[in-house]
Amino acid sequence: MASRQVPKVLKREVVAQSRLLRIEAVDLKFSNGEQRQFERMQGSGRGAVMVVPFVDDQHIMLIREYAAGLHDYQLGFPKGLIDPGESPEQAAQRELKEEIGFGCEQLSRLSEVTMAPQFFSAKMTLFTARSLYPDQLVGDEPEPLEKVIWSLDEIDQLLAQPDFTEARSVAALLMTLRQLKK
Repeated sequence: MASRQVPKVLKREVVAQSRLLRIEAVDLKFSNGEQRQFERMQGSGRGAVMVVPFVDDQHIMLIREYAAGLHDYQLGFPKGLIDPGESPEQAAQRELKEEIGFGCEQLSRLSEVTMAPQFFSAKMTLFTARSLYPDQLVGDEPEPLEKVIWSLDEIDQLLAQPDFTEARSVAALLMTLRQLKK
């Protein structure tokens, strides 16, 4: 892969901020002399995790939870922000306990992914979890999450579900299936 010189930052200005996000206007000068202003959303910088939990060798567990951006319920995998001082592995264990009421004995890192990196700086580490054991922590969800067990023999049906559309969940599922083939 050829390396390219990143544009020079001429000016950065925060144009909006909330408790979770900061939007910056960034004036850039590219190596060919062109200048542009981009807006980007800066996350907390802590990162996030998502976990594909295996109930057994043939079944995975998903959750259905409210997605404010779509104002609807979405099917996906347990996920959340990494708390200050936590490693991604510790955050993955915590999120499992908060969202599905299980910890795991075997946590395997799949990959790190980004979402809309042209506009958003957040990164998410994807994991699989095996050898689940009951262990519940209180989470920050406003209502109990629905747990959904899915057979690996019916993955095409999962991918066709109208409420299984979040790209990070789809990527985690496909990376998990690829890992299983190895």
